[in-house]
Amino acid sequence: MNRICLCLPTDRACSATLAALHREAAYATEHHDVHVELLVLDSCDEATRAEHARVLAALPSVPRVRVHHLGEEPQRAFLRRVIERAGLPDADRFLDLMLPAGVSYGACTNRAFLLAAALGCRSVHRRDSDSAYQLHDGEPVFPVHHELPWLGRPAAEASAAVTRTDLDPALAGRPVSLAGASFIGELSVDIAEIRRLDETVYHDVVGLWAPAEWPDERRRDLVEESFTGAGTTPFTGDDSTLALVDPMRVDMCNVAFDRDVYERFPLSPATDTIGSDYFLLHLVHDATLPGILHNRHIENFHTPERRTDTGFHAYQLRFVKFLLSMLHLHRVYDRLAAEGPALLDEHQRLRTERVAGLLRESARLDRADNHWRLDRCDTAYRKLGGRYTEFAERLAPRRERLLAEAERDIEDYARLADAWPALVAAARHTAPGRGSG
Repeated sequence: MNRICLCLPTDRACSATLAALHREAAYATEHHDVHVELLVLDSCDEATRAEHARVLAALPSVPRVRVHHLGEEPQRAFLRRVIERAGLPDADRFLDLMLPAGVSYGACTNRAFLLAAALGCRSVHRRDSDSAYQLHDGEPVFPVHHELPWLGRPAAEASAAVTRTDLDPALAGRPVSLAGASFIGELSVDIAEIRRLDETVYHDVVGLWAPAEWPDERRRDLVEESFTGAGTTPFTGDDSTLALVDPMRVDMCNVAFDRDVYERFPLSPATDTIGSDYFLLHLVHDATLPGILHNRHIENFHTPERRTDTGFHAYQLRFVKFLLSMLHLHRVYDRLAAEGPALLDEHQRLRTERVAGLLRESARLDRADNHWRLDRCDTAYRKLGGRYTEFAERLAPRRERLLAEAERDIEDYARLADAWPALVAAARHTAPGRGSG
């Protein structure tokens, strides 16, 4: 029987989401011959974590669904055992990359990947705590409907189950490596207020995530498309495409990967940086691995905490760090696109060492473009006034530190990628631990 990991990392109260996730797990077992390891990685405070434990304990027992609710201490204990078994030098450094003190969208998912390996799963299906399932005719619209059962199977076998195929026939023998959709509702990045205050400033700031050399027209097109997901039109019926899936069409709140993707390459462990968890979408596409793009989009919403002064400054910093990360990532994306199927070995699996090398090469780029990005951010935020000006003033003395962090983040990513095969191999022989921690 196929074993899958349905995963929710969270650092906020999300009792309703946990109950809904459990219903998706039950749906998966009702419609497919699978066993679901429902994994909740809980980084909340003790009181919130205890409430989550109460909610999960009260859920009805479902055959072939097993719930794992792990706080950070059980996660840390598991990681220590894995790192020790892997025999890696500088164990504390790797522990920091896997479970950093700051918020890391990539690191929390990397922990899910290793725990999925420990649990013997064939795929990981990720959801987010600030999102909800759409309803259609009163029933939840679960993405797992399209994610199973094709992951890991030859694309040719999935062609009869999708609405259409947009895939070179030469790729039909390659495994379906990804299934995903996007979201409807609010922007995925909480910057809609900037657009309401000054649309010109919004275009200036959002356009900074494009390469510096892009022409204005291409940059404008990117801005219009950025962070909008699938818009606001609700689900009315299933539609799916077998293709090389465009990374811009998938959100990490609504994605599933085959094990031969996440067991071969991790996500970036960068802290306080939005978008640090999207690299695998690019890697799967550029390596010419097939995927299924569907329309069971998840509803996105923003939690009130981001509107507080503390939440606002923290989130804007994550956005600026995302812009700075693009100096290095765009170079890697260009190289991935150029390499194409050469990124795969003779078994159609990702060449971990080759991709890690591309990351390492990008760390040596000149910082001039990022000086330019910070200059543009400073000007833009000051134009908005109020707390945006206050944020710009806080940002100014941190310039050199932020530039160094962007470079270090890509170096750390390469370091983790080098160690990833050993970590995955060790995780397969390591008990994940139990309890809410």
